[in-house]
Amino acid sequence: MEDDWSAVGRAISNRLDERGMTMTELAKQAEVSLTTVRELVHVLNTRRRHPRTLGKLSKVLGWPEGHLQQVLRTGEVESDPVSEEPGELAAIRRELQELRRRVDALESKSS
Repeated sequence: MEDDWSAVGRAISNRLDERGMTMTELAKQAEVSLTTVRELVHVLNTRRRHPRTLGKLSKVLGWPEGHLQQVLRTGEVESDPVSEEPGELAAIRRELQELRRRVDALESKSS
């Protein structure tokens, strides 16, 4: 099976949305270039990436280190693979994301 860069892009993009995170924040926290993140999300350059790059991105996104490598190989995006965050922190993060979504919805209604 060929590497599925589109699946990697979808996985990263969806996770950024879930976490209310920007590509810039991801790049900074993972210590990779913003260009690399953009290329992955928008599938602009499918050159071979170092596994360490995908590992760093996976960890910052709260996934096990090998998650994006697995997505690349299989094309399958698990909705919620086992996270490396403690359960309570993950629950707080989800609640914060939901609150952000609600605030955004209220702000767009009042505009």
